[in-house]
Amino acid sequence: MSGWEKFNSYAIWMLKVAYVNLLWIGFTIAGLGVFGLFPATGAMFVIVQKWLRDEPVDRIFHSFWKTFRKEFISLNKFGLFFILIGYVLVYDFLFVYQNVDKLKLLFPVLLFLAICYLVALLYFFPVYTQFEMKFFQYIKQSFLIGASSLLETILMLTACMLLGIIINLIPGIIPLFTGSVLAVAITYCSNRSIVKIKNKKKSMVF
Repeated sequence: MSGWEKFNSYAIWMLKVAYVNLLWIGFTIAGLGVFGLFPATGAMFVIVQKWLRDEPVDRIFHSFWKTFRKEFISLNKFGLFFILIGYVLVYDFLFVYQNVDKLKLLFPVLLFLAICYLVALLYFFPVYTQFEMKFFQYIKQSFLIGASSLLETILMLTACMLLGIIINLIPGIIPLFTGSVLAVAITYCSNRSIVKIKNKKKSMVF
């Protein structure tokens, strides 16, 4: 492949990533923000997963809309669950902070729970797009995969921090390269984790 062909390939890839990010923002807004966030994010992860598997996605908008509509209710249930737990954690942190002299021993416990919550959230969408499970099994498996894949989890968190720094420096990229870029990084790392776990299980069988 010539230099121009490589450049053209990268340019097309970036345009697709930017387009999916715009769809993610648009469908999130169309779902009134809170109710659109998780279905739109799920649709974005489905498309990214297909890209990383080299599966064809001929009509991106159609594929996005199809997943958004199909998973709207299901993903909103998970969205409400994560939002509720996140709210409780934030409230508890603020409460402990305001009463730090009396409740400082609870801070490490809350920190541990917050880390567990974050790990489960990071791995949730890749797990949801690949497996068929019951409600709480998705949460459990997301956490277990993340907890058993320290390197990949650190890479995900690093990607989140780097993207945050870049957005702070270049806020103009928010409409084009935020959620979709993060979805690519998270899906790539989670796929590595899942493959490693599958290989370990195979080696244990033999």
